[in-house]
Amino acid sequence: MTTRKNSGTATPAKRQRTTSTGSASERRDHLVKLAAELFARKGFQATTVREIADEAGILSGSLYHHFDSKETIVDEVLSTFLDDLIARYRAAVETSSDPRTVLSEMVRIGFGTLEPHRAAITVMQNDWNYLRQFERFNYLVKAEDEVEQIWVTQIKAGQAVGQFRADVDPKLTYRMIRDTIWVAVRWFRPGGRLNTGGLAEHYITVLFDGLATGERTTQRKG
Repeated sequence: MTTRKNSGTATPAKRQRTTSTGSASERRDHLVKLAAELFARKGFQATTVREIADEAGILSGSLYHHFDSKETIVDEVLSTFLDDLIARYRAAVETSSDPRTVLSEMVRIGFGTLEPHRAAITVMQNDWNYLRQFERFNYLVKAEDEVEQIWVTQIKAGQAVGQFRADVDPKLTYRMIRDTIWVAVRWFRPGGRLNTGGLAEHYITVLFDGLATGERTTQRKG
């Protein structure tokens, strides 16, 4: 990726406003948010440094005062999301020894990320296979493994004490829950009939109480 100096197309007024107001950390955070939205909308690979700079109203060269590459920006977007998510999951585990309570809270945490981390979740879905090729993004796989272990451990704990059915596969169950939560970012819209809290509670009801009434109609095939 090369620096395109003096290639910005924004008006001088917009450029001056973006670069001269707020602290350096605030300007950096603003740039990260703008870039994250572009990555989510266009895809990481298709988004150029010039487009990020144009969106911010600065010259492309000015962007390099804050970041040395486009990869550094997406790195910050994804690591911020994953650090927040894992910290909340760990806290949920430490707060209660009851597996059902912990799983319910982790569902709430997952759905609760749909708004503040919408762009990061979208990038994870769209660019995961591309990013994981590079050594600097090895932490993505490590984070995924840790999250899976947290969920699977709680599901197994619930099975051990008789809270959860013993005839379901813990890892498969986790992955189905995970995909349900993350795919929701594609259709969930803030301001709708349900907020993320209501969405989580509805899912918890279906997860633990099921959809069908009466006796169980399915059984595991041997």
